[in-house]
Amino acid sequence: MVRLLRPLLRGTTYTRVLHLWVPMLIVSVWLFIDLSTPWVPALVLLPVGLIPAVRTGEGVQARLLLMRGEEEAVISVEPSATWRDRLRTVVWLQVRMVLGAVTMFATVWLPVLAVELVRLAVGQHPGDTPVLRDQAPHWAYALLAPIPLVALYGAVVGLGELVTAVARRLLGPSAAERLAALEERTEQLLERNRIARELHDSIGHALTVAVVQAGAARAAGDPAFTDRALEAIEETGRAALEDLDRVLGILRESDRPVSARPTLVDADRLLDSARAAGAKLDVEFSGPLDTVPGPVSREGYRILQESLTNVLRHAGAVPAGVRVDITGRALVLEVRNPLTADIPNAGRGSGLRGIRERAALLGGRAHTGPADGDWQVRVELPLR
Repeated sequence: MVRLLRPLLRGTTYTRVLHLWVPMLIVSVWLFIDLSTPWVPALVLLPVGLIPAVRTGEGVQARLLLMRGEEEAVISVEPSATWRDRLRTVVWLQVRMVLGAVTMFATVWLPVLAVELVRLAVGQHPGDTPVLRDQAPHWAYALLAPIPLVALYGAVVGLGELVTAVARRLLGPSAAERLAALEERTEQLLERNRIARELHDSIGHALTVAVVQAGAARAAGDPAFTDRALEAIEETGRAALEDLDRVLGILRESDRPVSARPTLVDADRLLDSARAAGAKLDVEFSGPLDTVPGPVSREGYRILQESLTNVLRHAGAVPAGVRVDITGRALVLEVRNPLTADIPNAGRGSGLRGIRERAALLGGRAHTGPADGDWQVRVELPLR
């Protein structure tokens, strides 16, 4: 019994009735003008439904009054973009008008009918109510009085559920809107993965340099070398903090441009940091760096950063070759260092995986592993 009466305790039961009553306000105004043509408001709604913004208004009403506390994404609040959306809006307005008329009849006449049955049961003559106007008073009518109220309960709850189901179907996102939402969700996931890689590469590089420098300074026992190591740690840490602040800024401001991210033009900062950590670099750049497209240059910077971090982390202060070759069609980035010992989990680390993911994202190729006695990271990124 409690479960049966539970809809009476939900606010949506009454907001849905209010939603169905709204069109009847327009009809009521028109009936004051011309009582003989109650169908005119429904006729006027035919061209009104073709206005793109009407779908937005109907969607907002449906979300507020029909689906309070429920998933709002099933109702679109976008204006009509296609003729199919416009026709769905027209059908929705007509259905809402019909269901509103049924709701008005049920909520007005069913309570009146219950009251008249009670009057007949207590010996009074009914008023001008259809069906009962010619009936004689009798106590047995008291047994029939609850029936209109039960019917009213069923009508209020049932019509509310029905109009909500119709709204989901007619005001729900179109195929194009669902595709756009899916693409937006995909972009969000890709952005989250990209930010995770950004943090891993930037912070991981800074921590690796700091650890290597601190260990070298402690082992050297030279005050001058220690000063240089601390200076390198300070510069690398400051650069990492700048990267962290930039990434957090992107999280806070989704429309912030990515142009502030470092590119291959800023590669000298990475090379100086690696040299300060003890790496002996043989660097070769060929081709104009400033002509590389922004996305390729930004991802190339991160790939170079992660490659140098891996050299310092796994091989230490060893000679390493860095080659960046820019041709008309591709950017080739290669980092080689002596394979002095077996690298734990070779080829399966998160850094190497990130390099391969970045290359694949731009339609390129990446090789990470032993090559001719060296450890090699070689990435080819298309420029077009």
